[in-house]
Amino acid sequence: MLLSNSASPPICQPVTAPDQLLPSRFTASHALQPRFHAAIPGGSHTYAKGDDQFPEGLAPYLVRGRGCRVWDADGNAFVEYGMGLRAVTLGHAYAPVVRAAQREISRGTTNVGRPTVLELRAAEDFLATTGAGDMVKFAKNGSDVTSSAVKLARAATGRDLVALCQDHPFFSCDDWFIGTTAVRAGIPAAVRALTLTFRYNDLASVEQLFREHPGQVACLILEIEKDVPPAPGFLPGLRRLCDQHGTVLIFDEIITGLRWHVGGAQAAYGVRPDLSTWAKALGNGFSIAALTGRRELMELGGLHHDKERVFLLSTTYGAESHALAAMREVLATYRREPVIEHLRQAGDYLRRLLEQSIAEHGLTDYFSLQGPPQCMIYVTRDAAGLPSQGFRTLFLQETLRRGLLLPSLIVSYAHQPADIELTAERIHEALAVYRRAIDEGLDQYLHGRAVQPVYRVRN
Repeated sequence: MLLSNSASPPICQPVTAPDQLLPSRFTASHALQPRFHAAIPGGSHTYAKGDDQFPEGLAPYLVRGRGCRVWDADGNAFVEYGMGLRAVTLGHAYAPVVRAAQREISRGTTNVGRPTVLELRAAEDFLATTGAGDMVKFAKNGSDVTSSAVKLARAATGRDLVALCQDHPFFSCDDWFIGTTAVRAGIPAAVRALTLTFRYNDLASVEQLFREHPGQVACLILEIEKDVPPAPGFLPGLRRLCDQHGTVLIFDEIITGLRWHVGGAQAAYGVRPDLSTWAKALGNGFSIAALTGRRELMELGGLHHDKERVFLLSTTYGAESHALAAMREVLATYRREPVIEHLRQAGDYLRRLLEQSIAEHGLTDYFSLQGPPQCMIYVTRDAAGLPSQGFRTLFLQETLRRGLLLPSLIVSYAHQPADIELTAERIHEALAVYRRAIDEGLDQYLHGRAVQPVYRVRN
């Protein structure tokens, strides 16, 4: 049975009757759209939240959230499964976290001219709870800490080349990564040449990198797990190869940290990196990220050592007190309550219901679920069985019309059995339309243009 928030249930979403989860209009959102695009390049501060990722006419602008519900400018309510691009694990407006941030703001130390005692307590709390490193440095977003890990690896090894896993979609907005994508305008070729790639679950591709670039690779960076679990021996093999070649192993735990295990996926799989980067779930929506790892590496960014100094992370807002307080309460919640178990059980329950629906509609070859239960996505295919953005758009179209915000299938501690069951009912209806589109043609059912990949050369 799906776990309930029994230890401290104060934050479940307000009661919303199923018939209130049927959006009736998008008038206000339509009116806001040109204003967004006039003021903000692309109309959004995050590419994955952009208009081009949602069906035409069905891109709601949100005004509030609570639990696993969000409401838009028209007053429409949605059950959400994006959860802030996986950043919100406890639910929107989770009261203990909100109260902790509010208390700290009232102290007047949000940003002062010297380190606060809270910074020390937060660092000690993070290190003791996660066990992921000997020292930690906080920042505001995952890109910054991940790029800092790369800089630290280069400084420690005296090497320039970075090797990243090409099967993982995002590491940083900085040049060393974005230069490997289709969106590389403005990035010098000389910078792009410093980044190499390897394949996930393919030790041979890593061995080849070391053969082709002996003594030149500063670090390997990858997510520990995304949609596919690590093959037996893959992670230990990476650890062995990095030790053998004097290369720093970096695990990107931006998503997996506090969603796979309180100690991150590195604890779940029992392989320790030299450095790891954390964000998203750390603040349950508040902006907080962390770089952690072995002391001898982290101390290169400190003051008291005899090696060339690394300008590691120096951010005006990296230690904002309300975000650190929020993080401490998130960690306390994980220590106190069965959050990880709930995420897995909620995802398992949703998967079981959806797989039954997929089978009933005969869509096994056209619509599938991937990833572990606490971090699922769906894959859409057309009548020929090929990956299809058009059918993804159709699915988004039909689920938005039914009160579901489903860029993915990300569950939180706020998703309860009734939410999962309602979601499955609405998805069952949407998949009936999907089935008809497979049989009769997409154009008869899709209204407007298809959503677009984020990584594309032209708009």
